[in-house]
Amino acid sequence: MTRIFSKAKDGYDSVQVGFGAQKKERVTKSRAGAMKGAFYKTLKEFRLKPNDKNDAKEGDVIDVSVFAPGDKLQISSISKGKGFQGVVKRHGFHGGPRTHGQKHSEREAGSIGGGLRTHVPKGMRMAGRMGSDRITQKNLKIVAIDKENNIMLVKGAIAGKRGSLVEIVSR
Repeated sequence: MTRIFSKAKDGYDSVQVGFGAQKKERVTKSRAGAMKGAFYKTLKEFRLKPNDKNDAKEGDVIDVSVFAPGDKLQISSISKGKGFQGVVKRHGFHGGPRTHGQKHSEREAGSIGGGLRTHVPKGMRMAGRMGSDRITQKNLKIVAIDKENNIMLVKGAIAGKRGSLVEIVSR
């Protein structure tokens, strides 16, 4: 825990969590002043509901011991980036026919608008960048916890590539 926000002082209740040690030289002066000597690569703030009790203090460490096997989790992370993709991969279009006089239209989108009103409707699905979206998986179950190595086994898929940060919330 890097900081505790209170309704009396800040207008709302929340806790700020820091992760990943950072060298002092790589932190901006404004961020260094806010961190008060402990430097982290990632800071994340979690808002608390009015009826949540807050026993947390600055400097507390969160590890897998706060969870128990059988708990339900909500895990959020950034999905793998796929780059610029066409409509077949991005939206699941089946493409045009392979034969019957078609030459180069196998993976094309087809018509994107009418002929009379010559404009493209809003929300038309087209080729573009795919992936790198925030994905939230709900109701994932904890199978086992290894407190010595700080490892938690979760049943189900988690979005993102290996080594990416995930946000774990107990439900």
